[in-house]
Amino acid sequence: MKKAILTVSFGTSHLDTLEKTIGAIERELAEAFPDRTLYRAFTSGMVIEKLKLDHKLVIFRVEEAMEQMYRDGVREVLVQPTHIIHGLEYEKMRSQLAPYQERFSQVRIGAPLLEATKDYEEAAGLIIEDVRPGDGESLVLMGHGTEHHTNAAYPALDYTFWAKGYKNVIVGTVEGFPEMDEVLKKLKEQQTKRVLLMPFMVVAGDHARNDMAGEDEDSWKSILTARGYEVRPVIKGLGEIPGIRQMFVRHAREAKEGSGESVR
Repeated sequence: MKKAILTVSFGTSHLDTLEKTIGAIERELAEAFPDRTLYRAFTSGMVIEKLKLDHKLVIFRVEEAMEQMYRDGVREVLVQPTHIIHGLEYEKMRSQLAPYQERFSQVRIGAPLLEATKDYEEAAGLIIEDVRPGDGESLVLMGHGTEHHTNAAYPALDYTFWAKGYKNVIVGTVEGFPEMDEVLKKLKEQQTKRVLLMPFMVVAGDHARNDMAGEDEDSWKSILTARGYEVRPVIKGLGEIPGIRQMFVRHAREAKEGSGESVR
């Protein structure tokens, strides 16, 4: 019986960050599970079409990946998403996997980056160790955010940094809570004038390059600069941090051993 590991990502149309983040996670998963064939799927149809049109790169949707694996004789699938939280994209992935539960002998799903308390604590420590904000410099992390109730992960992460003693770290979101207004309030409280700006996203794609570090007046960099802050943007996805990649590997191992979700 053939076995496979399927990585599921929202995706990105930026090939450079795709290779350094999602690609790097996939390579470490392939190394961790040498008895399984690696497959890739994206959940963003827009990204899939753009990659096909602009770069002639064909990426499976989740259903297409499952169909291909079945045709290839795979019957046991370990799915590892590269999502940050159990949000809308994670739920979308689960709904796409559900119809295949009767066709495969086993389909197990690994957790996203942030699930248990230990994940928040580990991620916080890894980011600080990797980024190392300077003296008198605040680290502002831009998360995506969501209307889904799991958006609570972002303020929980913000509190985790504070509780672990990293009081110069602020977590905000583009499309959820905390918003930029809350970020500005915290920066004022910290009485700092230097900001290290980094995405809290697996890839450093459009949000990082435009919404965070872009030159438009509504980008986070422009808003902070206009208020007198010295801003140092870092265009780096979380997938570039080795320890973060290994967190996804750990979640895949936990799922394989039976502690992850299963659609069968």
